[in-house]
Amino acid sequence: MIFAILHGLGLRVGEVCRLHRKDVDLDSRLLVIRKTKFGKDRLVPFGPRMAREISDYLQSEEVRSGAIPSDCPLFSFDKDKRRLIRPTTISAPFHELILGLNLVIPAGVTPPHLPCFRHSFAVGTLLRWYRAGIDPMSRLLDLSTFLGHVSPSSTAVYLTITTELLECANQRFAHFAAGSRKECVR
Repeated sequence: MIFAILHGLGLRVGEVCRLHRKDVDLDSRLLVIRKTKFGKDRLVPFGPRMAREISDYLQSEEVRSGAIPSDCPLFSFDKDKRRLIRPTTISAPFHELILGLNLVIPAGVTPPHLPCFRHSFAVGTLLRWYRAGIDPMSRLLDLSTFLGHVSPSSTAVYLTITTELLECANQRFAHFAAGSRKECVR
């Protein structure tokens, strides 16, 4: 569930670690992210698929360990005291999973690490906007706000150019350029 939230909502690892049961509103499909970078709070909406995943997780945890009090961590291995997990608790199994995949990492390329989920979320969001015919520039502030950034320039760090993203941008430009040429010919 932790990896699903990291990938599906682009949260920081520390933000997932600090989630409490009271931070999950399944009815409104919102997560309350408290004490983010720079000490701010923010709301993160999620869709019906993520709502089902979180709901299933909560149900299985409650069957296994009983009801989770609202002031207790959402993720904890200490079921009696319900202490928060630490980022290293998430990082260690992630790195074990990566090793188990036997990925061929080209020379000069950094192996996958947890913040890659956040990068993947940001790039995936841009791809979805391109494919839906939405101008990503008109929505960049929305993405920045969702990720908890103070400005789009902070978000730019996460926007790695991928082959798919470049193809979508090229198609958008080609369509734009074709329309401009028609206007010039008249």
